[in-house]
Amino acid sequence: MMRLLIVTQAVDLNDPVLGFFHGWIVALAKHCEQVRIICLKEGRHSLPANVAVHPLGKEGGQSRIKYIWRFYKYIWSLRNEYDAVFVHMNQEYVLLGGKFWWLFGKRVVLWRNHKIGSVWTHIAGFFAHKVCYTSPSAYVSSFKNAVQMPIGIDTDFFKPEGSADPHSILFLGRLDVVKKPEILLQALGMLAKEGIAFTADVVGDPTPGREAFARELRGRFSAVPNMTFKPAIRNDEAAAIYNAHAIYVNLTPSGSFDKTIGEAMATGCIVVACNDAVRDVLLKELFVTECSAEFVATALRSALALSESERTAVTERCRAYVEREHSLSLLLKRLFNVLRG
Repeated sequence: MMRLLIVTQAVDLNDPVLGFFHGWIVALAKHCEQVRIICLKEGRHSLPANVAVHPLGKEGGQSRIKYIWRFYKYIWSLRNEYDAVFVHMNQEYVLLGGKFWWLFGKRVVLWRNHKIGSVWTHIAGFFAHKVCYTSPSAYVSSFKNAVQMPIGIDTDFFKPEGSADPHSILFLGRLDVVKKPEILLQALGMLAKEGIAFTADVVGDPTPGREAFARELRGRFSAVPNMTFKPAIRNDEAAAIYNAHAIYVNLTPSGSFDKTIGEAMATGCIVVACNDAVRDVLLKELFVTECSAEFVATALRSALALSESERTAVTERCRAYVEREHSLSLLLKRLFNVLRG
């Protein structure tokens, strides 16, 4: 069985953005002799006995120099305990460790799904045997060693349970500019003025250091009727909140395949989105071709007007799509194929 080193940002069930990766680790560990993890931040976790976590010390306020020193210490001291390296999201670790892993004879796989890249991305891609991405618009998708991957949704956890009010709307994600929550809030204001019945929850916190945008957002749109701002939740709480809403709105631009879209589909939500990755999956009335309040409001009108039978047909088709194309089990199969070479 494989011995694997994972390098990632956080091992923390409480992290509202990266908590999902805990499930990936547990699933990977079932198929590995042992797993060693180097992470920037270690938080709450419940991992199998064959997994060991080696934090770089962010939670202790260590300096960048100390992070780097610890990183090199770990990849050297653990070199006889892993055969392959999986770097999740951060190309910087491949830039730091790639040449040493090549000298050690380790296979390196980088997961990178950002739309924007640089010369450093190309250098990281050179040191990686394979570069994985999920969105066709990802910067690395044109690399010769690039491999498109499923987004990895645990469809046993994210599944329909109960029935939500068909007029309930959910936004779940960071309150950052890139997620465009203000567009949704403007659209909700338009629907309210038209007298269209709905309730909406906007769930999430800003990325640390970007709180000003979230404060402005809450101030500008606090008067939107039947809309509530709620704090971020853990990933293991997400299935319940999807199930409590009938419609999920995601306005993250094309370029990254936001996993919350797959989670919402798997859980039985009607999805309204503008991401080209799901253009052919959604009803054309639910796909936002232009990310403006007017176009989002039009899509929401269509979502709210669906009959029960139409909602059932849409949600069953979308869940089947996630099970077929983006399940965690399919991701594991393909990921192990590239890790083994």
